[in-house]
Amino acid sequence: MNKYAIIDIGGKQLRVEPGRFHDTQHFTPFQHVLTSNKKISINRVLLICHGSSINLGYPWLDDATVKGRILHGCFKKRLTVQQIYSKKRTRRTFGYRENMTRFIVDSIYFGHKDL
Repeated sequence: MNKYAIIDIGGKQLRVEPGRFHDTQHFTPFQHVLTSNKKISINRVLLICHGSSINLGYPWLDDATVKGRILHGCFKKRLTVQQIYSKKRTRRTFGYRENMTRFIVDSIYFGHKDL
């Protein structure tokens, strides 16, 4: 059975499936509150596909929820930025790693029923 949902999280759209983990960049403004194995609920569901039926929201589905839990915090690959000053013949290299939050989707609810 093919079931998935598309959610809006951190200003980006993410396709989630039950039993899989996903990484997101901006999960909440309170990053220090999110500990491992903390239960989460996401209400900004744009689309739910369950088998051959597709439910679209405008912009979100009212009675849809994606439930899961936080696994741990992680980092993205290092992003390298170079500044090259052509007239001075110098260059400067620096980089950073973005903080990510890894979460796993336990279930997708639509109409107060688990799909």
